[in-house]
Amino acid sequence: MLERYLWSSRSATSAQGQGRDLEDQIEEIVKNLGLSCSMRGRFTGRGGNTAPFDLAIPGENNPLIVGAAKGFNSTGSKLSDAVREIEELADLRLPRQFVFAFIDGIGWKRREADLRRIYNLWENQYIDGIYTLVHLERFKEDLKNAAVRHELL
Repeated sequence: MLERYLWSSRSATSAQGQGRDLEDQIEEIVKNLGLSCSMRGRFTGRGGNTAPFDLAIPGENNPLIVGAAKGFNSTGSKLSDAVREIEELADLRLPRQFVFAFIDGIGWKRREADLRRIYNLWENQYIDGIYTLVHLERFKEDLKNAAVRHELL
């Protein structure tokens, strides 16, 4: 199931060749919905602890929606670090917060154990969504739903 969920015929390389990386495409979706956001920073979660984010809506202070975008065309420890960042978001999230994870790039293909850890976070409802470049339309719908629940739209 994990493999079917994550990979499709459209490659990350071809999508990136269109001039935008993963974070840029995420930010474009957010702004097209009329939402304000902060990109790349730290948020304060449960217990006053902080974790890095790549997306915070409506902004860095008291975000209601946070996300981590991890696109890699290399392999190795950077991918394990990326998983730990996603796990941190899941651990520190407040009950009212939505957490989304974005992964893409050829480097993930050889890191099945790391992918499984992220997928398990989603499957066990520690995060609210997991997306690759080809799943960004689904992210848009999930983001709309989260924004409506928080009366941001």
